[in-house]
Amino acid sequence: MTAIAVPTVGPKRPFWRRALAGCVREMKHVMPPTIFFFIGFNLMLWTKRMILQEQHIEFSGFIVATMTALVVGKTVLVTDHMPLMRRFEGAPLLQPIFFKAAIYSACVFVVRIGETLLHFLRDGGALVDLPQHLLDHFSWPHFLLVQVWLMVLFLVYVTIHELHGLFGDGELYRLFFRWRSSEAKLTRRQRIRLLTRLSRLTQANPIEAFSDGGSGPHAELIEIIRALAPPTSAVPRR
Repeated sequence: MTAIAVPTVGPKRPFWRRALAGCVREMKHVMPPTIFFFIGFNLMLWTKRMILQEQHIEFSGFIVATMTALVVGKTVLVTDHMPLMRRFEGAPLLQPIFFKAAIYSACVFVVRIGETLLHFLRDGGALVDLPQHLLDHFSWPHFLLVQVWLMVLFLVYVTIHELHGLFGDGELYRLFFRWRSSEAKLTRRQRIRLLTRLSRLTQANPIEAFSDGGSGPHAELIEIIRALAPPTSAVPRR
C-alpha cells in the first residue's frame, strides 16, 4: 500500500510576531490613502488661505487637514474589509470606481457626523438638543463643501487604486516613475494596451488553454510576452 505523505506544519510563530506582522500589513494598507488625502486636504487649505489672504484674513488648518486625513485613512481601512466592496470586481472599471467612491464618501460622512456628535456631547450638550444645534450653529455649507471635495478625491484615489490592481502590483509605479524609453522597445501607450490585452486573455481562457502549445491562447500569450520583453541590449549581463 502506498503511504500518503502528509505535509508537516512548521512551528507556529509567537503571538507578538504575528501581531507585529498584522500591524505592518494594516499600516501598508492605510498609508496610501492617508498620504493621498493629506496632500489633497493641504492643497485645499492652501487655496483657501490664498483666497483669504487677499482679504487680510489669517487662516491655518494644517492640524485639521492632518487629522481629517487620518480619519479618512482609517475609514478606508475599515471599509475595505466589508464584503460589499467586492460587489463589482468583474464589472467594467467605471462601476467599481463610482461604487467604491460613493461607499467611501458615505462612510466618511457618517464618521464626520459622529465626530460632531461626540464634540457636542463632550461640551455638555444633550442628545435631544443635537438637531437644533445642527440647524443653528453647524456650518452646513462648509461641511458640504468638504464632502464634495472628498467625493472628488475619492474618485481620483479609487481610479488610481483600480488601475494599480488591473496592471499588477508595482507596474503602475514603474510606468510613472521608473520606466524609461531606453529600457524597452515599446511606447507607454503600446505597453498599456498589451497589458490590457494580456488581462483580457487570462480572463477569457482557462489555464489549461495556455498549457497546450498548439492552442490559439498559447500563441497569443507568447506573442504578448515577446512584445513586452525588453530588447537584448537592455537586459543586464551577469
